Amino acid sequence: MFVATLVASGSMGQGDIAEAADRLRDAGCAPSDCCWLDADKAADLFFGADPVAARAALAGVGAGIDIIVQATETREKTLLIADMDSTMITVECIDELADYAGIKPQIAEITERAMRGELDFAGALHERVALLKGLEDAAIDLCRAERVVIMDGARALVRTMKARGARTLLVSGGFTRFTGPVAEEIGFDAAVANVLEIADGALLGTVTTPIVDAARKRAELEAAIAGGIDRALTLAVGDGANDIPMIQGAGLGVAYHAKPKTREAAAAEIIHGDLSVLLYAQGIASAQWVLG
Repeated sequence: MFVATLVASGSMGQGDIAEAADRLRDAGCAPSDCCWLDADKAADLFFGADPVAARAALAGVGAGIDIIVQATETREKTLLIADMDSTMITVECIDELADYAGIKPQIAEITERAMRGELDFAGALHERVALLKGLEDAAIDLCRAERVVIMDGARALVRTMKARGARTLLVSGGFTRFTGPVAEEIGFDAAVANVLEIADGALLGTVTTPIVDAARKRAELEAAIAGGIDRALTLAVGDGANDIPMIQGAGLGVAYHAKPKTREAAAAEIIHGDLSVLLYAQGIASAQWVLG
């Protein structure tokens, strides 16, 4: 049995669910029961066959509705592995840090191309960090305090999953000076990121190696699975090209407001809503969320 979870960024009605059921029926997916998770906000539509066809058939249902299709028996996950920049927080930290050096447009262009998969991630990271050479170390903490905003739904997602026994891991191609405080604020069990090299109160323009790149993100997922977590019960979420390997390796890989290549690679995507969509996708209604 499979389930299509429909989550509205605003609200939806019975007509949206009926349209979804009709599309599944026309695609030969044998829809059966449906139920609300939260009235007018999120609903489950169960069906019996062909999840790939179901996802294609449901594309574009309703206005502002995200749809996650998966097997019912493995929908609640025991591992969350998540990107940070533009996923768990609303900004790209290196771009904001560059603003304190007066070179944000130059670095942001490189970031955008790297996240789209147009540039080698490692080369792009070294190039951007080199441009920050000489920036005062104090700018990092100032940037974090002034610019970093937690993504809507992030705290509820992580804290609810942890309360239900899941492990949560933040994996970032950014820097530990950001990921440490962000992981603590949101509630992650652990965080992995790059280390900026600093001396005499200023950035040296280098990072320690090996860097946290796409391969390292996938390796962290594989290590968790090797440690006894069922792959089918893993959830990976990110937005950039460097997230693709971990998204493809997870039981449910989700592209979050993502770049085109990442959207193409993912089995599920969030286009309209926030990270709370991933709680509904696990069958968890808002009355069960841990918010504090």
